[in-house]
Amino acid sequence: GEWFAKPARMASSATYDPAALPNPDRAALKRVGAAVRARLAQDSGLYKFPTEEAEIFALGGFLSPSECERLIAMIDAIAKPSQLHDQDYAKGFRTSYSGDLDPAHAFVKSVSRRIDDLLGIDPRFGESIQGQRYLPGREFKPHNDWFYTDQEYWKLERKRGGQRCWTAMAFLNEVEEGGHTHFVEIGASIEPKPGVLLVWNNATVEGVPNEYTLHAGTPVIRGQKYVLTKWYRTRKHS
Repeated sequence: GEWFAKPARMASSATYDPAALPNPDRAALKRVGAAVRARLAQDSGLYKFPTEEAEIFALGGFLSPSECERLIAMIDAIAKPSQLHDQDYAKGFRTSYSGDLDPAHAFVKSVSRRIDDLLGIDPRFGESIQGQRYLPGREFKPHNDWFYTDQEYWKLERKRGGQRCWTAMAFLNEVEEGGHTHFVEIGASIEPKPGVLLVWNNATVEGVPNEYTLHAGTPVIRGQKYVLTKWYRTRKHS
């Protein structure tokens, strides 16, 4: 359930080209992207963000108020300080609390299946749903969900299902102030609204990890923020 920060030496997107990285899953990223794109095009309830740089969609009312409340309680029961692969680099980078929801729990399973069905992705390709809680002052600095294939952790992740293709993230509560999801390169800052599901393609239509999906969880100023996230791989996740 870790997230993947941009390595420190790659801090500037202007000097870093994702297409230069080894990309063994390119064909799969392209294929899954095309299949999900076609499925989402049939859903008239989806809002597509007006940018050509990335494929980002929002769906209101995906979760009911009572479902949001139930998920918040489940997150509170399991939340621990969030992790990143590179702990030294991660110090202060991701200051939320998080935890994986029990994939065998009937309610969690039903939510997970609804996300699978929306995207039309094989459930076996999905990671466990992760819940996150941000208290005042907590944040997650700009990062990508896709894996940097020149990093040491890729050796393991390649065996565990390969590259991440799509991300689904649901907001569970109103945040008094702050706590936006900010797509840094695109300039889109999304205010948390309970029950709203965001989904985005972590790759381009050509199957290359998309630098324009760089995003941050901006600091919560007042109140707290709860979200859940599900990532998908190009192959069966294990």
